[in-house]
Amino acid sequence: MLVVQKYGGSSLQDPDRIRRVAERVVRMHRGGHEVVIVCSAMGDTSDELIDLARQVSGDPPAREMDMLLTSGERVSNALMAMAIHDRGSSAQSLAGDQAGVFTDAAHGRARIVEVAPDRVREALDRGSIPLVAGFQGVNRETGDITTLGRGGSDVTAVALAAALKADVCEIYTDVDGVFSADPRVVRSARPLEAITYEEMLEMAATGAKVLMSRCVEYARRHHVDIRVRSSFTDHPGTLVSNSVGGSSAVEGSHITGVTHTRSVTRVTVEDVPVRPSATADVLDVVAAAGIPVDMFQKTGAQKAGAQKASAQHAGAENASSRTELTFTVSGEDGPRVAELLGEHRDRVGFGAVRCDGDVGQVSLVGAGVREPGIVARLCRTLAEAGIDVQLISASEIRLSALCRADELDAAVRALHSGFGLDSDTYATVHAGTGR
Repeated sequence: MLVVQKYGGSSLQDPDRIRRVAERVVRMHRGGHEVVIVCSAMGDTSDELIDLARQVSGDPPAREMDMLLTSGERVSNALMAMAIHDRGSSAQSLAGDQAGVFTDAAHGRARIVEVAPDRVREALDRGSIPLVAGFQGVNRETGDITTLGRGGSDVTAVALAAALKADVCEIYTDVDGVFSADPRVVRSARPLEAITYEEMLEMAATGAKVLMSRCVEYARRHHVDIRVRSSFTDHPGTLVSNSVGGSSAVEGSHITGVTHTRSVTRVTVEDVPVRPSATADVLDVVAAAGIPVDMFQKTGAQKAGAQKASAQHAGAENASSRTELTFTVSGEDGPRVAELLGEHRDRVGFGAVRCDGDVGQVSLVGAGVREPGIVARLCRTLAEAGIDVQLISASEIRLSALCRADELDAAVRALHSGFGLDSDTYATVHAGTGR
């Protein structure tokens, strides 16, 4: 069996943890399996490197940031190879470019365009354990090193698994798999034995940090089974696969899990003209910057529409024919959205723009969100906990609600309990970071 294993920063926090992971890898290799390892940077190394760059430069070039940040993965990669050698097995560390990970030229957020793992395959054929530095690749045209952005090591692992036709890609973190909620918020969160790609994509997109959505989407496209496991236990973890038959939550429930995100900004655009193209004009400004919009609400349209009809009947444009748009974006995108809309205010003709970052989003994920009465049940459950719902949005398997940031944890716990997802035992977080 060919297995690709990825170990996150919490699993490689210090020399003791690196030695512990090396023992696990050698044990599996001696069991007759081909093993490829992908390493993230140790602990908080990447954050420390970013802080260091900011101390020496007010505006570090993106290319040089990639050169700096890729050093973290190379360090942990080489140390892991040394630890494996000390345990009597052969290992070879490879940087992303040496492993044949080719990307586009977008520094800091590069996308993988091809994986040609010839040197990885050669190492396996020699009976060695190849170790690949995650989060990085190289652009063929420029020859420059690139980084893949947040969660990039997960993407590296899945891409290698696809190229090598591995039997499974194991993502090791500090929890025993995917849970029905963040166990740091809900102690009674329930471990899931299996989950579909679609459910995992929705959970990742709405705040579950155990896997990044890019990694899950890549796995879905290339039919790579992912198993999320803890490097601190021998728990079998959670299988993410196309072969999972329907929702994997508690028996009798069609809700797989409750997720949340604190990084949300609510944007309100006042006095938007009622003309049909005005809403599109506002959203086009945001879309042109590559910023996705999640929740969306338009208010005052009926009244404004009546005013406009009356004005048109009188042969004049009524200046009071206005409406208000409210939508949410990622918290980090909030300031940029406010800036962009300010630049286009006169052209589109809307009024003031308000941004509120003191909000959070809680979501139900699972096939059951389309059942009749589910929205009312969500609102009633939160109301009984004293929490007011500000906005709601839904997809085929996800129902999200916006609430005050200081009520978010209580909202997660209320929905998890209210929809029957609580476990009788407490979940364990072994290292505390979630990656």
